[in-house]
Amino acid sequence: MLAPAAVTTDKRYTIPDTMQAWVLGDPGQLILKRKPVPVPAKAEVLIRIDAVAICATDLDNIYYGPPALIEGGLPFNKNWTPGHEYMGTVVALGPGVDEFAIGQRVACEIHAGCGQCKRCREGMYTSCHNYGLNYGQVDKGHRANGFTTDGGFCEYQVNHINTLVGLADEMPDEVGALVVTAGTAMYALTELGGLVAGESVAVIGPGPIGLLTTAVAKALGASPVILTGLTDDRLKIGRELGADHVVNVSNVDAVEAVRQLNGGKGVDYAVECSAAPNAVNMAVHMVNRGGKVCLAAFMHEQVPVDIAHVVRNNIYLYGIRGEGKSATHRAEALMRQKRFDAGKVHTHTFALEDLPTAIGYAKNHTDNAIKVVVKARGVARRSVAVE
Repeated sequence: MLAPAAVTTDKRYTIPDTMQAWVLGDPGQLILKRKPVPVPAKAEVLIRIDAVAICATDLDNIYYGPPALIEGGLPFNKNWTPGHEYMGTVVALGPGVDEFAIGQRVACEIHAGCGQCKRCREGMYTSCHNYGLNYGQVDKGHRANGFTTDGGFCEYQVNHINTLVGLADEMPDEVGALVVTAGTAMYALTELGGLVAGESVAVIGPGPIGLLTTAVAKALGASPVILTGLTDDRLKIGRELGADHVVNVSNVDAVEAVRQLNGGKGVDYAVECSAAPNAVNMAVHMVNRGGKVCLAAFMHEQVPVDIAHVVRNNIYLYGIRGEGKSATHRAEALMRQKRFDAGKVHTHTFALEDLPTAIGYAKNHTDNAIKVVVKARGVARRSVAVE
């Protein structure tokens, strides 16, 4: 059993010396192997990972690049574990840690900033100036599990105490794994207007972030909340999460439809969650004069924007990365109060051993998959081929 000096453990939790972990091989290749269970250092805890949600940025890391390319070049780094949207149970405490208790269930934010740079001191630790300078090392203080250090597609992981968000005992593991996603939605709205009661919000794209942005906006009192997208099934879920109006933009002018639904004048805030090439320009035309646009999706190419319209109409553009300014804590509070049911976004659960199949479901939207979760225990393996 893992029991280093100065690390606090508990007989209730037997911690092995090694664990199952998925690692990258060649691009798109995941290999299941055994790795040492990491040891928590000062201000860290060891998490027994109970559930991990698959994010689109996991797919980018697995199939296309950073941090794998940065660590190992081509072929990809052979020992790096991806996965960043996870929750679990605290099973060991690093030296001096008393902020959390062994046995406590927590969601894990991705980013622990260095705590020293200008941005970290402003609470913008997801924009830490030391991000990316210490891949695989934590000497600078900054770490981003699943990006610059090993992530959660394994059985155990260490996390800095600053990244932990306590979960209600009754919250299912699969829902707890979505707290970080909801935190990103909350961060988008925090940057735009904080408490948005009475303000109008348009959300572009009914993916996981878009659906939970819809839910968070409504929980914060926004009115109306308008969700646009291309898939009726997902727009229906958006309705269930609080959207006042949904617009299938397949055969309509999305900008005109949104403006008309808010009295012809556009909305106060627009949150772009689709990464569609024309979506940024749509967003700036959806808001009213003096309105704000948050870009929550990672574009994969340069996109045209009507900057003259932005300037003439005093429109503000915000980019966000992750779930900064403790937004995850506020999102979890809404979920704890059952202000919305994030579980509506969760569609599939797989055993950890079936991660390649789960990745295939998430990548190809197999069986209308939205948010796919893998669990290290308590889930039977499936005999399902990756499509």
